[in-house]
Order: sequence, then structure tokens, then C-alpha cells
Amino acid sequence: MIERHITQNLLEALQDTPVFFLRGARQSGKSTLVQEIARSWHPARYVTMDNATNRSAAASDPTGFISRLDKPVVIDEVQRVPELFLVIKEDVDRNRQPGRYLLTGSANVLTLPLAADSLAGRMEIVTLHPLSQGEMAGIREGFINRLFRGAPPGSGSAASVEPGDLMSRMVRGGYPEAAGRAKDRRRSAWFDSYITTILERDIRDLSRIQDITSLPRLLRLLAARTATLPVVSDVSRGTGIPGTSLHRHMALLETIFILQMTPAWTVNLGQRLIKSPKMTFVDAGLVCHLMGLDAERLLHDPDLAGRVLENFVIAELYKQLSWCGLRVSIYHFRSVKGQEVDVVLENAQGWLVGIEVKLSSSGAAKHFSGLKVLRELAGERWIAGVVLYTGEEVVPFGEKLWAAPISTLWE
Repeated sequence: MIERHITQNLLEALQDTPVFFLRGARQSGKSTLVQEIARSWHPARYVTMDNATNRSAAASDPTGFISRLDKPVVIDEVQRVPELFLVIKEDVDRNRQPGRYLLTGSANVLTLPLAADSLAGRMEIVTLHPLSQGEMAGIREGFINRLFRGAPPGSGSAASVEPGDLMSRMVRGGYPEAAGRAKDRRRSAWFDSYITTILERDIRDLSRIQDITSLPRLLRLLAARTATLPVVSDVSRGTGIPGTSLHRHMALLETIFILQMTPAWTVNLGQRLIKSPKMTFVDAGLVCHLMGLDAERLLHDPDLAGRVLENFVIAELYKQLSWCGLRVSIYHFRSVKGQEVDVVLENAQGWLVGIEVKLSSSGAAKHFSGLKVLRELAGERWIAGVVLYTGEEVVPFGEKLWAAPISTLWE
């Protein structure tokens, strides 16, 4: 089993929290992780709502089902029987012993009214993302922590990542099963099955959408626009889905951890809620599959590769944020004059780090234009600006500005 960096955070929460909810994309490794925890570190009974018998018993008599379970208990894919949340609340109110319930789900529980209302203040929620590059290599990444300490993003040089290797990492993605398949054909078959499962089961479980025939087309179109600010009217025309329905479809894809929407950063906190978010996919491998891309195609199409690379980096940063131990939020930045910064990281004290992603083997002054605008706006709150590129050297480009190899993300 690959060691997951979030494990220690989860074990600590089980020592002081009655209910822990581990959410994340289907097939990201939640079941494997909680079963290992129940066997090794926090002995607990394991039941899954993917089992038809368990699901039927829980839905028909949720109170009786919960009362018959020995505690602590792991309930996998709990969102499939939302009636359980109210019963768990009642049980926790009678006995607030830490670590009583370890729940998992492939949907964001905060979007399920019954769960959100029932377990407010009683449940800690953490997201398990697909495997990070460091997890696959057996390395605990420290990129975000280094930057917020004010340290350079890496040493003078970093391990070289050949272009073909970088493209292969993007195509492979981080879903454990897909990443473990050596042949492109077998990985593609897995992704086909994965998409069918989430559309025919997860979407139907969470919504009243009966006609799902337009959703594969929507996914492909969104993949082609990854790392952009999608214009709903354009997407609507491209898919034939009315605008009102499109908003609901995209919200569902975010709920089941296919899409992730990164809000805009502005000095004015209130404006962050109304500016357009940037859309990316939780996994770059899924993007490549939906677009029919392999490593060879990416090597010879820098425009496509650049967008997938930005998605890849943003996904890696979301993974690291889930275990780095810092309270850091992730944004993107676009000025009124069109200068952009791909990623803005802001901690709880308001300190800022900016990150640009460039598919270039050399750093150049022009790559820092957006970061310099952001640095001016941040003033004394600015810690660092980094351009991640495909070269080998960490190079300073001015005050608190560096060009750094893409591999510093996971070294």
C-alpha cells in the first residue's frame, strides 16, 4: 500500500473528534486508507454502503442499523444513505467519545442538506485527493511550507525532468488504479469505466438528472477548456445544454470531485465572491483521457501541453494543501489590464505567494510580469513569487522572485 501523507492528520483528528468525514473523488484511495486505519491504528468495524444489502438495511431502518453497529465504526460511501446522518448525530449527542465514526464519501457532504445540518460542530472534514507525485515516489513534499517560511523554492539545482517524463506524469494522473497501469490502452479502459460509473451511479444518486447522454460531451468540452475561466454561454452552445441546467451540471461535477473551482484573488475580500473562478479538473490524467491525448501528442503540441501542465500543477498544490499543516487558501489572479498569475496562495495571516506555470526550458523576465503586479498589490504581505519551468536551476529574478524547476514541487 502506498503511504498517504494525510494519514497522520486523520489519526490525530480521531483522538479528539467524534465524527471524521474523509471525502474525495471515487477511486482516489479512501476505502483502502480507512480499511488500513481500521486494521492497524484505530481498530474499528468496516461497513460499506456500496454493498446492496447494507444499503437496503440502512435505508429501511437507519436507527436500528446504527444501533446494531459496534463502535468505533467505519461507514464507507455514507452519502448513498443520507438518512444515516441524523441518526449518527443523535448517537454522537448521547456519546461524544472521539473517533466513534469514520465516514467516507465520494460527494461533498456539505452540499447534502441533511448531513450539513445534522453534523455541524460534530464532524471534521478532510479531502483525500488522488496520489501526489511525492506519494508515488515515497517522498513527503515540502514545497508550500518552504515558501511560507520565506525560503527559496529549492536548492541551486534540481533533478532534471525530461520532457517525455513530465508528459507521462500528466497523462498517468494520480488515481491509484490508473497510475499503476503501464500500458496506455489499459489506462484508457480504466478511465472509460470510471466515467461510466460516476455518470450512471453518482450523478443519479445525487440528482434528478435522468438524461445523462449530454454529460460525456460536457466533460470533453470542459477538459478542452481546463485552467480557464469558462464562459457559460459558450459552453452551453457547445453542448446544447441550457444555461440554467449547465450551472447545475457543473455544480454536480464539483460535488463529486471531478472539477475544482479556484476563486479569484483581489485585495477586496468581498469581490472574491463575485469574480469568475478558474476551472480545473481534480486529475490531469482524466483531462488527457477526455481529450484523447497521450504523452507523444503533448510533446508535439505545446499549447495543449501548457494548459494540461497548469492543471497538473494546480492539482498537486491542492493535494499538498490537504496535509501541509498550514491554513492556506488557493486563488488565481487577473488584473483589470489582463495580467495573470496562475496560482495565489494566501495564509491565515494574509501573507501571499504567487506561482506561475510555464512550459519553457528557460526562465525569462517576461514570465514575471503578472507576479510583479501582484507583488505591488500585496506590499508587505508578499513572501515569494515563483515561476515553475522545465529547466534545472533555481534562479533568482529580483526581490523575492525565483524561477524554479517543476520538480521542486515534489522533491
